[in-house]
Amino acid sequence: MATSMPLRPARLCSRLVSSSSVREGPCIFCPLASWSCGTTLVCIRGGGGAMDLKVRVGVLLVSFLVMLFPPVQAFYLPGTYLHPYKKGDKLEVKVNSLTSIETELPYSYYSLPFCKPPEGIQKMAENIGEMLMGDQIENSPYKFQMKVDQKDLLACVAPPLTENDVKHFNQRIDDLYQVHLILDNLPVTRLTTAAKEPNSQLRWTWSPIGFKFDDKPEHFIYNHLEFKVLVHPYDKDSASGAVLGTGEGLDTMPAATMQNLTGTYMVVGFEVAPCSVVRDAKAAKELKYQGLLPASDCDPNKPHQVIKVGEEIVYSYDVVFEESNIRWPSRWDAYLKMEGARVHWFSILNSLMVISFLAGIVFVIFLRTVRRDLTKYEDLDKEAQAQMNEELSGWKLVVGDVFRAPENPQLLCVVVGDGVQILGMAVVTILFAAMGFMSPASRGMLLTGMVLLYMFLGIIAGYVASRMWCTLKGVRDGWRPIAWKTACFFPGIAFTIMTVLNFLLWSRDSTGAIPISLYFVLLLLWFTISVPLTLLGGYLGAKAEPISFPVRTNQIPREIPPQRYPSWLLVLGAGTLPFGTLFIELFFIMSSIWMGRVYYVFGFLFVVLILLVIVCAEVSVVLTYMHLCVEDHKWWWKSFFASGSVSLYVFLYSINYLVFDLHSLAGPVSAALYLGYSLLMVITIMFATGTVGFLTSFYFVHFLFSSVKID
Repeated sequence: MATSMPLRPARLCSRLVSSSSVREGPCIFCPLASWSCGTTLVCIRGGGGAMDLKVRVGVLLVSFLVMLFPPVQAFYLPGTYLHPYKKGDKLEVKVNSLTSIETELPYSYYSLPFCKPPEGIQKMAENIGEMLMGDQIENSPYKFQMKVDQKDLLACVAPPLTENDVKHFNQRIDDLYQVHLILDNLPVTRLTTAAKEPNSQLRWTWSPIGFKFDDKPEHFIYNHLEFKVLVHPYDKDSASGAVLGTGEGLDTMPAATMQNLTGTYMVVGFEVAPCSVVRDAKAAKELKYQGLLPASDCDPNKPHQVIKVGEEIVYSYDVVFEESNIRWPSRWDAYLKMEGARVHWFSILNSLMVISFLAGIVFVIFLRTVRRDLTKYEDLDKEAQAQMNEELSGWKLVVGDVFRAPENPQLLCVVVGDGVQILGMAVVTILFAAMGFMSPASRGMLLTGMVLLYMFLGIIAGYVASRMWCTLKGVRDGWRPIAWKTACFFPGIAFTIMTVLNFLLWSRDSTGAIPISLYFVLLLLWFTISVPLTLLGGYLGAKAEPISFPVRTNQIPREIPPQRYPSWLLVLGAGTLPFGTLFIELFFIMSSIWMGRVYYVFGFLFVVLILLVIVCAEVSVVLTYMHLCVEDHKWWWKSFFASGSVSLYVFLYSINYLVFDLHSLAGPVSAALYLGYSLLMVITIMFATGTVGFLTSFYFVHFLFSSVKID
């Protein structure tokens, strides 16, 4: 799948354009057109290979905009700015929060008494997504010079450990906390040998703090890090290096910097091998920062640095530069290597089988049952129709009650409006991610995009909720409360859950806690973007023509005959089919969220999302028809929960994942965090899938009874 390699350009720019020249010929990545390039280049990142078609479509759109506005300055998508280095240029390693799959409570790197940089701790700029994910990126004392190998450099001599320091170190090591290091926006990787396959290596995007032997009470720290930096020299064949990169944020590189790149190097890999070495603290104190320590090796048979009260730990590191044949656009391939491709395809084929089965049932309903009955009914004269009406049964008997307003119509309109907003956000976000516009090179970009998309799609939520309310009531009054409730209902649920979980995180001093400043930012975005747009959508929905019902509703509701089986049993059982569509992909998503694995097969995810929407629509139509056939005219909420009940099975699966896959999750706080986030995810899924089922059933019932001639 192409999304497993999102950073390979589909086609390289044919030439670099200086700031003072205009050249003719094929420009950008477009193989279909040639034009006069402006003073700068606009380049986008593709997916390679199988993504050529999608990339070309996107490039055609970008190319059209470029032709309309040729004199614009070059811009770079977030996370796409290259940083070439000359020999001797400084490279700085950054640190991220300490994380563990045992507790799911991230902590600041400097919450432990690690070496601090001489210039002091400096926090890097963070976006909304990074803060929601608990990232806290800071500078570190590990500094390199491009293509300059160095051995046994002193990072620092830490002050004597206090009892509290030892306690924290031991606790973090027992909970398997990991150190996350970053160089040129690349996470550090650690290679280990698989126990069952000695010839194969496993790649981990972190480094452990320390270790402990089962037969010894002491804990040992990895105080010496052996870094290996993989670099690729600039050459003409990697001209994409001049226009692609992985900087942080939205950067602009002047055209002048695209010249004279010969002799520069690009970072294409970052590896670490930690080890524990005992060093003389007194001798190290006499050295300055980055002074040369006595040579030592990482022999596992030699003594290890123990963690104990009063111990002064000497931190040191090596750095080795190695030229690699990995080209810059492919440097993320090692991180995004797709696993389980056959499993993804099996999931899609399984979903297609379910869709085909349900489509067959819907086909039978429409063409063999409904159409046959309608044709027979319409061929009779009025007298025969009147006589036949006395003998009618099934869905035709509820013609006077099928459009009777449901219970809690306000709540139904609100949840459907919010569901449309959530579904639109999911479709657009996953589509953009599948096209490669939200790569892991831009940390937090996915969550940031989701939040902003949700805000701007408030206009659709307000429109749908308001128009549905006007349709049910037949009047345009009362749309303002509906629009306000739509703007506040789901965000209120999300804020409530996040606040409760935040108190738990604050109580543990975790970086996963949302800062107060972010709360104000989110509230500001909500009140200045989402709420006004939702009210505007509500106004437009009230001004639109309400959907007219094809039949009149009786004043006295028809009594529903006793049912052989409870209707809620069918509704709950219907959720198994949509769940069968997504449960395999759900495992990979859960592993990405809770096991620290990289998920980037958004192409598969987008296909699964489309299949899920189709299955939800078909299931809801079939269940609605079954309820009408047994003269149950209260189909409104049942059509919503028929497809929305998939969320119940997702929650049960979350419990199963907690028990069997996260069985080592330590502490009630971690379990509460897991269940809280799972509950928020389940509510979100219920709103989105329930909305699909309701809107499809509404269209089905409207189409069905609009074909019936009633005098």
